[in-house]
Amino acid sequence: MVFKKLCLEDKIEIDKYISPYKFLSCEYSFTSLYIWKDACDIQYTIYKQALIIKKKDFDGNYHFMQPLGYAKEDLGEIIEKLKAYRQESNMKYLFKDLEESFIEEFNLLINKENEFCIKEDRDNFDYLYEAKKLMTLSGKKLHSKKNHYNAFIKNYDYEVVEINDKIVIEDVKIAAQKWYDETNEKDIKLYYELQSIKGIISNMNLLNLNGVAVYVDGKVAAFSIGESLNEKLAIIHIEKGDKNINGVYSFIAKTLIDKCFSNAEIINREQDLGIDGLRKSKMSYYPLKLEKKFILSF
Repeated sequence: MVFKKLCLEDKIEIDKYISPYKFLSCEYSFTSLYIWKDACDIQYTIYKQALIIKKKDFDGNYHFMQPLGYAKEDLGEIIEKLKAYRQESNMKYLFKDLEESFIEEFNLLINKENEFCIKEDRDNFDYLYEAKKLMTLSGKKLHSKKNHYNAFIKNYDYEVVEINDKIVIEDVKIAAQKWYDETNEKDIKLYYELQSIKGIISNMNLLNLNGVAVYVDGKVAAFSIGESLNEKLAIIHIEKGDKNINGVYSFIAKTLIDKCFSNAEIINREQDLGIDGLRKSKMSYYPLKLEKKFILSF
């Protein structure tokens, strides 16, 4: 197997394999793969007419994502090939980012006790929300979010602009760099995210992304970028804001969906990566469901 490093020009090829599936997970989006292509060293190959993606997690452990586009009669051979590759390459895991449906298919195929171990990957569960609730911030549970939203629109002179203009794109890059520079803890993930932000906002149309920026007093106070993965689901890939501006996060979260994804049923706001503050923030919006992901090792 010869793997190729993922690049922007691979979108058409990768999308051919992803689009027939109706994933609720953010992992199986070309944009998600592209954002983390350097941080996770994302590579791919085609074997037995199936897409095989190899990546590493943030602890440096390589693994495969679940194969896409395979014929059922070929899955056993594909798994044996990947098992051999894993052993030769001394990979800790065989698969990560697995959906439950693939686990069921795998169990039926590889019916050998004690040969493999499957466990939930809680830090990478995706947070799914009802789009209508995020658009309206209605109900007692979201009352505090509605208060933050109202505080923002009451106290600030603001303007909402779509990210599709060269001037806005440059303003967003400047804001993203400024907020990164002001971060006390220089997490390597934040560095890679910053580089990806600069890359994707220069290719919004090619990546089929939608985004909005919020200006306060002539400067970008927040921005958010997402995509419609299918007719049911929208994914929010990036959400950044000035922490010194009260209510701006509640405002940008609601506004992006209002402006760009009002037809979606479900909003995926991605995972918390085991970060306590991020988990608390995502739970505070009361998710409809946590989309599980699994790790499979031998």
